[in-house]
Amino acid sequence: MILDNQLPIIFAGLMAFSVLVYAILDGYDLGVGLLMPMDNESQRDKMIASIGPFWDANETWLVLAIGLLLVAFPAAHNVIFKALYLPAAILLISLILRGVSFDFRAKVIAEHKNRWDRVFKIGSLGSAASQGYMLGMFVMGFETTFVAVAFSLLSAVGVTMAYALIGACWLIMKTEEQLQVRAIAWARKAGFISFIGIFAVCLINPLINDAVFARWTQLPWAYFFGLIPLLCFGFFVIGYYTLKRLPLKDDSGCWLPFVLCTCIFTFSFIGLALSFYPYVVPGEITIWQAASAPESLRFILYGALVVIPCIFAYTLFSYRVFWGKVRNLEYY
Repeated sequence: MILDNQLPIIFAGLMAFSVLVYAILDGYDLGVGLLMPMDNESQRDKMIASIGPFWDANETWLVLAIGLLLVAFPAAHNVIFKALYLPAAILLISLILRGVSFDFRAKVIAEHKNRWDRVFKIGSLGSAASQGYMLGMFVMGFETTFVAVAFSLLSAVGVTMAYALIGACWLIMKTEEQLQVRAIAWARKAGFISFIGIFAVCLINPLINDAVFARWTQLPWAYFFGLIPLLCFGFFVIGYYTLKRLPLKDDSGCWLPFVLCTCIFTFSFIGLALSFYPYVVPGEITIWQAASAPESLRFILYGALVVIPCIFAYTLFSYRVFWGKVRNLEYY
């Protein structure tokens, strides 16, 4: 029997899981959009083909996360989106641009195809940067001071480069020949900047948040939070030497950079989430204060236990069907 005070924890976990899966899955297809080279149409076509079967489904996890926030934590939803109205609007507009350009590039005359590819690239940049900015504002407790805005802009750059990194790693796994070689070079550059960004967040976050500093330095939490940067550093080192050796004969190991990047995303997210637990609005509202009535949460949980496994199963099925190297782009 689930107790009433356990329901907010369950929904916080489901929402966190949805956000993490979205960051990984939609992160790589946003990264692919960011990296699209305007000097090579055939490579752009292959990059679009590599994400074509997945990108719509990847965004489902964002819808799920926002839906869970709305129905399970309505008080926090109001505060968060009131503070993030402008970047959320930019995110929505950018996602619309991506969807429109994805379809229009296949239907317009050849002379206009480049224009829609640029729109897709701009939409990817706007989506990634706005998400990074919103993450920075969350860390800063939705303050509007100069320091908070500056940190949020730094976070926007960091998340954008992290998405470029995982997008490049996806292309290494899914493509061959010159595009794969080019993706390896992109991954090296984006990986270096992403490493600096994660290091900066690990340094700045406890300095500007007293509660985070206290949690990071108190035993036994200090052991755990000290382990996360060390693991991420190890993943970056392994990734660096892996990228130096790729591509290998028979394309072996092409999957390793993407797996390492997924691990970096996962541990970074876990560290960030636990730094602010149990607050859904840092320093102001806990998950229990923001939660809907227990009766509502119980009713919603029945639906979530059906919907979330279905989404997860469909995601696994689609990746299983379209596993392997990308083929040439075809429209029907």
